Amino acid sequence: MPPGAGADPGGHTGSHAGVDPHHDPVFAIHERGKLEVRSTVPLRDRDDLSRAYTPGVARVCEAIAEEPDLAYDYTWKGGTVAVVTDGTAVLGLGNIGPLASLPVMEGKAILFKEFGEVDAVPICLDCTDVDEVVETVVRLAPAFGGINLEDIGAPRCFAIEQQLQERLDIPVFHDDQHGTAVVVLAALANAFDVTKRHIIDSRVVIAGAGAAGVAVARILYEAGVGDIVVVDRQGAIHADRDELPPHKADLLTWTNRDGLTGGLGDVLKGADAFIGVSGGSIAESALAGMAKHAVVFALANPEPEVHPDVARRYASVVATGRSDFPNQINNVLAFPGIFRGALAVRASRITEGMKIAAADALAGLVRDRLAPDFIIPSALDRRVAPTVAAAVARCAQRDGVARR
Repeated sequence: MPPGAGADPGGHTGSHAGVDPHHDPVFAIHERGKLEVRSTVPLRDRDDLSRAYTPGVARVCEAIAEEPDLAYDYTWKGGTVAVVTDGTAVLGLGNIGPLASLPVMEGKAILFKEFGEVDAVPICLDCTDVDEVVETVVRLAPAFGGINLEDIGAPRCFAIEQQLQERLDIPVFHDDQHGTAVVVLAALANAFDVTKRHIIDSRVVIAGAGAAGVAVARILYEAGVGDIVVVDRQGAIHADRDELPPHKADLLTWTNRDGLTGGLGDVLKGADAFIGVSGGSIAESALAGMAKHAVVFALANPEPEVHPDVARRYASVVATGRSDFPNQINNVLAFPGIFRGALAVRASRITEGMKIAAADALAGLVRDRLAPDFIIPSALDRRVAPTVAAAVARCAQRDGVARR
């Protein structure tokens, strides 16, 4: 589910709504947390103990001190990711703080393990200042092979990711941005195949200029989409808008080439695709103005921007972020495989090319069976992570960021 669009909180109603953990079945699976630490080596006797810990471990420490890359072979670093949040933009719940975000981070960690065979550790930071978050993560980073940023509010998330990648030599990946973008690109490419469109000739309207919206716009631009118009609460982002924050001002250098103005209904006229990642709503009349056989991705959760039954009156292909409708845009299709591939080749970063390679691989898994209600694999399809990982690893080597 796209984090930037919010996500289904799994029945959460909030303490002020009178929820009773003792009688709500959702709580049972979370009892005592969803993670534990297990040893990967036996401790049967004194010899085992002396090799796993002192005195034998000292030889491994000395070797790593002389040759730091050995940490990838002789510690968990090479297969472990830190899942880092400050709790400011959690799913559809908003700024609930680091402690309340922990169940989500645990959930993210088990998805990493289950689908990507990547170990992950939830880290919930009790600070929101950009510099404090960056400094904290930099100090934690030696123990990990990658950093997955999660549920950090915009625009701070952009600065945090950029600064961390500049200071670290391991992949830093904000899943709310790039995981969503990868899956959207894969699904949109297949939706355009179904509706007989060419990406280069298309116009896509994105509702939402936060973390997910900006990243979706960027990856669609890199993939060759003809024109992209991004809409926020004030309407289309165009050159005559005053006092745009930096991340929105940057959009103007490569979106809205025709200078469209007005609200969502205005810019949707003749548009080939609508992608909603704002959590707002869209009027049926606005959809009516889109091109014939349009594509609608209404990704807000738990309530899409428009109900799929209404969207289908005007669109040939409809996707949501929910699991109870066809064509679910779910980030679990991206991040486990992306990190698995990046870790396999000890990548120093995740490039735009690696993201596009992940999207191409994901789309290719179902390309021989495309249909209006089947443009993306199921989140439970076990082919996904290995296929994405292989494509990401190959691209990392081509892009010169792989170290093996």
